[in-house]
Amino acid sequence: MAAKKAAKRTVAKGKGKKGGGYVCGVCGLSVTVDEACGCAEAHPIICCMKPMKKKRSR
Repeated sequence: MAAKKAAKRTVAKGKGKKGGGYVCGVCGLSVTVDEACGCAEAHPIICCMKPMKKKRSR
């Protein structure tokens, strides 16, 4: 019996990475990604009609 290969899913670099933090430059809302979606394309996180920026690590 031949083993089936699992499709490799790539995580979008820079957007939605698990454990990544983002902050809104307008209102200051802060979010942390708990679970990455696994999509190949990037999904920007939007707040106040603008993409959120990555938090700087301390």
